[in-house]
Parts: sequence; C-alpha cells; structure tokens
Amino acid sequence: MSRQVFLYDPPDRFVAGTVGLPGRRTFFLQASASGRTTSVALEKTQVAALAERIDELLDEVVRRTGGNAPVPAVAPTELTDTAPLEAPVEEEFRVGTMALAWDGEEQRMIVEAQALVELEAESEEDLAEAEERLLQDDVNGPPMLRVRLTGTQARAFAKRALEVVNAGRPPCPLCSLPLDPEGHVCPRQNGYRRGA
Repeated sequence: MSRQVFLYDPPDRFVAGTVGLPGRRTFFLQASASGRTTSVALEKTQVAALAERIDELLDEVVRRTGGNAPVPAVAPTELTDTAPLEAPVEEEFRVGTMALAWDGEEQRMIVEAQALVELEAESEEDLAEAEERLLQDDVNGPPMLRVRLTGTQARAFAKRALEVVNAGRPPCPLCSLPLDPEGHVCPRQNGYRRGA
C-alpha cells in the first residue's frame, strides 16, 4: 500500500479554522474541492508559523521577481473567507511536519502538512536520519496533505489564519497570558486572580 497523499491542485477552498470555545479550541487546516474535504489537526503555534512563513515567502518571491510574480502585496478583500469549517470536521491526522515551496514555473505556492509520527533512535543523529528517510518514503511515509495555491489564494489563507489565531482569549495586560472569562492567576500579581 502506498503513502496516502491528499492532493488539492487547486483547492476550491483552503482555510485554517477552529472547533470549540476559546481556550479549548482545536485548530484545523481544511482543504476542499469537487465535493471532497480533508481536515487535519494542528497546534495554534503551527497555524501562526505557517501563516507568517507564507507571507514571508510570498514577499521574497515578489522581491526576487522585481514585482513580476502574480502575487498581491495584501490579500484581496473579495477573497475574504469568514465562513466556518465545512461540517462534519473529521480529523484525517494530526500534523507533525510542514513544508512550503514556491513553484516558479507554475507560479504556485505548495503547502505540505505531514502526519505526526513517533520514532525511536539511540542518538539525535540516528533520529534525524530515520525521520528524513520516513518523510521521503513514498511507500511507507506518513499521510500528507499537499495543497497548491496561487499567490492570491496563499495571501488570503495567511490573512485568515492569522485572524483565527488572534481570535482567541484576550491577553492579560500585565503578563500577556490568556484571560479566561473568569480571569486567571496572574504571575505578575503574585498569584492573585485577575478578572477579565
């Protein structure tokens, strides 16, 4: 049996979204096209890092091409997607490794999210080598979501992803930790509860 690859080239929709209440949200990447949908779970920090790296890579593409690449400086408002994730949200896998690339010939951003795998090794070098072999293995490698986006789609994805990340609980003005509706124990208040 060969490696399971969920390919969307191009997707009708590719978004980051959440399920659950702030403080207990589960983050997902969701791609859909032609009546099929793939949802993969990941951490909030992974969503933020992915969005930031997409923007950085697109900025670099624009810089290197002297502005000739079909990449907008900001996400076009007509591509703003505020709709929730398509239900039912069924997790295919939890993301471990992500990769980005720009295909200069096709003028497309390639986003890959591979399933989290646990490997055992005797040293860090052995672990790194085993991980690289597994990720490159087209037969036994972990499941992967691969999405190819135009520069415009990539900018719109990054904008929404950052908005989703920032839509959680407000930060405490003293310690920057998230405030729950009932407040939190603020380390800058010597452990006293601070209200929202």
